Amino acid sequence: MMNKVVTDAAAAISDITSGMTLMLGGFGLCGIPENCIAALVKKGVNQLTCISNNAGVDDFGIGLMLQQRQVKKMIASYVGENAEFERQLLSGELEVELIPQGTLASRCMAAGYGMPAIFTPAGVGTEIAEGKEVRNFNGKDYLMEMAFDADFALVKAWKGDMQGNLIYRSTARNFNPVMAMAGKITIAEVEELVPAGQLDPDQIHTPGIYVHRIFQGKHYEKRIEHRTVRNFA
Repeated sequence: MMNKVVTDAAAAISDITSGMTLMLGGFGLCGIPENCIAALVKKGVNQLTCISNNAGVDDFGIGLMLQQRQVKKMIASYVGENAEFERQLLSGELEVELIPQGTLASRCMAAGYGMPAIFTPAGVGTEIAEGKEVRNFNGKDYLMEMAFDADFALVKAWKGDMQGNLIYRSTARNFNPVMAMAGKITIAEVEELVPAGQLDPDQIHTPGIYVHRIFQGKHYEKRIEHRTVRNFA
């Protein structure tokens, strides 16, 4: 089996070039590929199309790439925590496609399953449906949405092995697993990298067949967007 392990994020993203389409896993700031994003910022590639549940915040996550004007188009379902994103959108600097969260996940899933498109009731009769095909099944209208076509998927897992098998924790399972299946090339960064055979097969969320490169990340911040403390007094 070809060795999938690379030394670090810089090596993992070495062949990502300007103009490519990238999927970036995570939900909010949870489970995002922090090391890969930092490496992309340092590399300076631009004109990127980024597919992600959200656009990070001003000084973290995809927000770092937005600060450097590296993103040409953002495809996401929630972008409410990023003032720089808002500024670029309103000024016309950034192309944005906002889609329902379930549609985002399903279009990732379709790409992973080799399906060209899905049909969903979400968005029927709204601006989202403009220019798209609508079909009626059993008396109900459904909108046709195309599967994503991403050059790379960048995901982050809690633990992985040298064959690329991945285990996620909690909220990080929201978009990382479906995106890991969907990229032409999938790069996984993990908090802990172990030899093959050390992971319990029943606990694996992403089989290694989907992962092309894997490395052990470092210096994870794991920020929380809004910390809420309950007073029990």
